[in-house]
Amino acid sequence: MNTLLAAGLLLLFAMPGELYRIPPHEEVARMARFVANQCNWASMATISTHEPVQGQPFSNAFSTSDGPVGSGTGVPYMYLTTMEISVQDLKVNPQASLSMSLAQTDFCKNQGYDPQDPLCAHIIFSGSVLEINGTEATFAKKALFSRHPEMVDWPTDHNWFFAKMNITKVWVLDYFGGVKTVTPEDYFKATPYKRHH
Repeated sequence: MNTLLAAGLLLLFAMPGELYRIPPHEEVARMARFVANQCNWASMATISTHEPVQGQPFSNAFSTSDGPVGSGTGVPYMYLTTMEISVQDLKVNPQASLSMSLAQTDFCKNQGYDPQDPLCAHIIFSGSVLEINGTEATFAKKALFSRHPEMVDWPTDHNWFFAKMNITKVWVLDYFGGVKTVTPEDYFKATPYKRHH
């Protein structure tokens, strides 16, 4: 039993190079799923409702999780409060974009890639941010709190709620030649990891 538990913890916390390899750049949907699962946070751009930048793009950092490393769902979940300035924007206009990069992990640094280098894979989700509840919120709580344990102790009077990025388009830049797009259908069908023995 202890051996199984240790193996499970290794699978959950191992670095991608130890158990998983980055997908080939030709497999665009897999690459997008890989980046989404590896990253713990994202930069979210909303349309600001606040002066003096009302109506302009406004970018902010948010903790995310699509599930445990190695077995994510592809859905970026977030833990939000309406006290947050970007969430106030979302209440007026839920449309947003969410950007994640392997520069947020050790991968690009270890390879000697600059964050703006196309080989330092990054993705952008287009869509809208939706509040969730029920069984999906229960899953989101487990997904987020397992990767962001500090969230457990965040102030309860902030009226936190769980939300997800409802993806309508996926943009991938992971190689030379320009950005590539992936439909949500292909994105969610993709398997981000293949075991290497």
